[in-house]
Amino acid sequence: MVKHLIGLISFISVLCSVSAMALTNVSASIDKNPVMAKESFVLEVIADDDVNNSALDTSVLLRDFIVGRTSVSSQTSMINFDTTKTTRFTTVLIARKPGVFVIPAFNIEGKTTAPITVKVLNASEVKQGNYAKQQNLFITTEVSTKQVYVQQQLTLTVKLHFASDLKRGTLSEPTLEGASITQIGKDKEADTILAGKRYRVIERTYAISPQTSGEFILQAPVFSGEVMMPSARRSNFLSFGESKPVSVVGDDINIEVKAIPTDYQGQWLPSELLSLHQEWQPNTGSFKVGEPITRTITLTAAGLSEEQLPKIEMSLPYGLKVYPDQAQLHTGMNNERLVSQKIKNFAIVASKAGTFELPELVIPWWNTVTNKFQQAKIPAQTITVLPSTESQETSNGTSDTLGQQEALPDNTITPEPATIIIRESSWLQWLFLALWLLTSAAWLISHLINKSKSADNVQGKSKVKNIKQQKAKVSYANGKEAYLALLAACKQNNGELALDLVVTWVNFFPQTNKQLKSIDEVIATLKNDDFAAAIADLQQCYFGKTDTDNNDTWQGNTLLNAIQNIQKTQQANTSRIAFSLNP
Repeated sequence: MVKHLIGLISFISVLCSVSAMALTNVSASIDKNPVMAKESFVLEVIADDDVNNSALDTSVLLRDFIVGRTSVSSQTSMINFDTTKTTRFTTVLIARKPGVFVIPAFNIEGKTTAPITVKVLNASEVKQGNYAKQQNLFITTEVSTKQVYVQQQLTLTVKLHFASDLKRGTLSEPTLEGASITQIGKDKEADTILAGKRYRVIERTYAISPQTSGEFILQAPVFSGEVMMPSARRSNFLSFGESKPVSVVGDDINIEVKAIPTDYQGQWLPSELLSLHQEWQPNTGSFKVGEPITRTITLTAAGLSEEQLPKIEMSLPYGLKVYPDQAQLHTGMNNERLVSQKIKNFAIVASKAGTFELPELVIPWWNTVTNKFQQAKIPAQTITVLPSTESQETSNGTSDTLGQQEALPDNTITPEPATIIIRESSWLQWLFLALWLLTSAAWLISHLINKSKSADNVQGKSKVKNIKQQKAKVSYANGKEAYLALLAACKQNNGELALDLVVTWVNFFPQTNKQLKSIDEVIATLKNDDFAAAIADLQQCYFGKTDTDNNDTWQGNTLLNAIQNIQKTQQANTSRIAFSLNP
């Protein structure tokens, strides 16, 4: 009996509790009225019961307001066994334009809120009225120009001003249809005073490049966050603070994008200023054969990104070889304008002496200030290449040798290789054969005498210019000594010495009709693809300017193999006697 009585009382208590917690009232309010256009305010809807989180539908506000995220919180309290529940909906709104607007009634589970009339003020009205004192958060936007060409860059400067303490926040990016938008640099922070109020300012700069022509609206970024608000709750020891959600948006900007002129020719480069500049290293005006020359070309453009800058290429006449480096790219701000720069170095090596004319370098572009076609130019110029010191010494040595040969007695005979054809078999052929043998013997004796004199006149090592070290220059009496010295240089990975010894080695070949003085003449004489490729790799290592010192990284194995193959072929050819008998 007692158990049934307790169960009945519990059932009646539950019914009373359910009846007490039923939804009875829904209210709506905003944190300020009037409000300023583009400034946020908070809409708060409170239900006196536990309701579904999706019970509030804010889509009816999208026509007149920018609607932010809605946060939902629930609270339950019990006083003297009296339980109360509250559901709170908080939404951040931003008025799109000035005027008087009505926030309609909301229906939550059969209960409706009262409509709210909101007055939205213009920015000019805010500055003139007392409401300016309440403006603790706002955004200003400024563009470098409102009229641009397709692919011409403009800069957007966004400044967030806040007088309250920010707890957290995010700033979205601006949007423009059919355009690429990139932030330039990092955010800047500063303090300023406006209308007697101190503000903290965060400045951010964007580079915007429209890709299509027409009329567009550049939509300003939106800031969403929370600011600290003083609380009325205080204790004897601590003062508590609460945060409030805030949002603010800047003013939209109308942008006109012009199309590319129909009569424009070449790569499209719209810029306020574009220039070309060159520098020479060494800056002497005259150069020597074999010595690397560095020509630096600098392209500077305002209002263009580094990706839009064209390629810098250089063509040279025969006798000059070029080894280009990878271009260096830089981007920065100068007088609130985006400036991009491309720097490219070219290593030039002359293979022969003479006067060379370098063609002019031309880059067409469109001047967006004058709306005219222009060309940036580096005029054609003439450079003089002098013979190298080694070539002059070789020429002097050749002259001395010729002088010695002229001083020889008249009975010294230097025969030329010849082919004797005997058409009839008779005693004359044996006579000619005997005479040829005597001539060959006389030539051999003369050669041995000259060799002995040359060995006595060999001097010590003389220092010559080298990139990393001083190398020794030695006169070689025959091709075998030059060949062995060349192999040693390749095995030691000494590219500078190998380049010098290649010319000396090939000059000992019997089929070499004249004294060779340059690598290009050697390549033309040998006509060997493997050898030419190995020499090109060596020259690239020594004369192509890179981040690392390639003089220490060149490996001579490839050139060594090519030289050995050529030497084998040469020995096979010289072993045959240039003599034939026809009966």
